[in-house]
Amino acid sequence: MFALIGTLIVGLVVGLIARALKPGDDNMGIIMTMAVGIVGSLIAGYVGRALGWYQPGQAAGWIASVVGAIVLLVIVGFVKRRM
Repeated sequence: MFALIGTLIVGLVVGLIARALKPGDDNMGIIMTMAVGIVGSLIAGYVGRALGWYQPGQAAGWIASVVGAIVLLVIVGFVKRRM
């Protein structure tokens, strides 16, 4: 239970940092901000393991998680613009 709460808090912090660093207007609520942070961390972990930066089962670091969340925000921005 505490791991889930910790994941949500880290996701929120990573999502907020990513939204603050990425220029532009991102109108999304706190749940979407958490989701962007968590998915950004997952993307960073997957890419890091594929490149050999992280061992299997090792979580991505803060900087990589924020970069992953920014990449996700850019992708979401492109998809929203196309719709």
